[in-house]
Amino acid sequence: MKRVLAIILGGGAGTRLYPLTKMRAKPAVPLAGKYRLIDIPISNCINSEINKIYVLTQFNSASLNRHLTMTFNLSAGFGQGFVEVLAAQQTPDSPSWFEGTADAVRKYQWLFQEWDVDHYLILSGDQLYRMDYSKFVQHHIDTGADLTVGALPVDAAQAEGFGLMRTSSDGRIEEFREKPKGQDLEAMRVDTQSLGLTAEEAAKRPYLASMGIYVFSRQTLFDLLHSNPTSTDFGKEIIPTSLAQGDRLQSYLFDDYWEDIGTIGAFYEANLALTQQPNPPFSFYDEKFPIYTRPRYLPPSKLQDAQVTESIIGEGSLLKSCSIHHCVLGVRSRVEDEVVLQDTLLMGADYFESSEERALLRERGGIPVGVGRGTTVKGAILDKNVRIGQNVTIINKDRVEEADRPELNFYIRNGIVVVVKNGTIADGTVI
Repeated sequence: MKRVLAIILGGGAGTRLYPLTKMRAKPAVPLAGKYRLIDIPISNCINSEINKIYVLTQFNSASLNRHLTMTFNLSAGFGQGFVEVLAAQQTPDSPSWFEGTADAVRKYQWLFQEWDVDHYLILSGDQLYRMDYSKFVQHHIDTGADLTVGALPVDAAQAEGFGLMRTSSDGRIEEFREKPKGQDLEAMRVDTQSLGLTAEEAAKRPYLASMGIYVFSRQTLFDLLHSNPTSTDFGKEIIPTSLAQGDRLQSYLFDDYWEDIGTIGAFYEANLALTQQPNPPFSFYDEKFPIYTRPRYLPPSKLQDAQVTESIIGEGSLLKSCSIHHCVLGVRSRVEDEVVLQDTLLMGADYFESSEERALLRERGGIPVGVGRGTTVKGAILDKNVRIGQNVTIINKDRVEEADRPELNFYIRNGIVVVVKNGTIADGTVI
């Protein structure tokens, strides 16, 4: 793995995750109370002994840069390696911003070419899964492939939303189609049993979806980028072109939990699924394959008279006499008396407010950070540093699916109320 360079793509503007991406890059969105999305692929790399890692970003990258700088000093704790951010930049030779996944890699290929490596691992910064990339790379080497694509077996309902691969019995890619439907979809069926699934599972999931992660052999990557100067996307353009010109493309079957955190609905469901007992679909409790994040050295959480069921509570939190059910609470969360939180993500805060500061705020008509006394919140996402007043009700009472209320500090996406980062909701508000 010393001869592998990992390139993590930070994604575009994150419009489908807005307003969580209003003030941060998509990979910097908080996850599971204490992590960020970018921690997943970087931890997978570290656990796979791949320690040369670049992260390509373009939008709202300040908080992502800060998080990576404070978290991943690989030369200090993980051996001689690095995690380095490469932001989009305009130069005389390249006056435009990143226009797609392939274009982002092309614009920095001069840097990637300087490394004496044999393989490039291209990853996404907004997916939740645990994978040993060393097996992925070894499969690429063993099959003599020019390009290997991570492949997820899916059913017909899921298949329409992905780029699909039709492969031979040994996993060699013979055809690639982007989001096919109808007869085109039917033509992409694969005998997934020959790739390792049981007969029962193969019958349920006869399609191979691209996970958007790739291993390129060195020469193949640069040849494809050079010979297709107008191609901007790996999935839509580079892979079909590579296939058409006769390169050996291989699939790598990944039959485990994988979630693309691309929308507010997917983000919300993936977080709450972590609270399932006894076996959540994805668990951070794995000593052999840990997920790393920033060490904060916070005090333990304090529950004064709280009723908490099926929930995750981040460290440094203070919960008074409240009821918390099926929720994920981030670090430094503050929940006051007589509060009810249900099916809700409270992302916590970046700082503590002392009792004196909170009392003074109240005297002056302000609202402290956290969730105020007598408030009820159900089916919502409360972003970092929110100030929710007393006796507030956030339940989407009119069952609105989509709404923009920036002047009131909230949006509704997929039926989920999202209160923006640093947003304030006044006492007595009903949403």
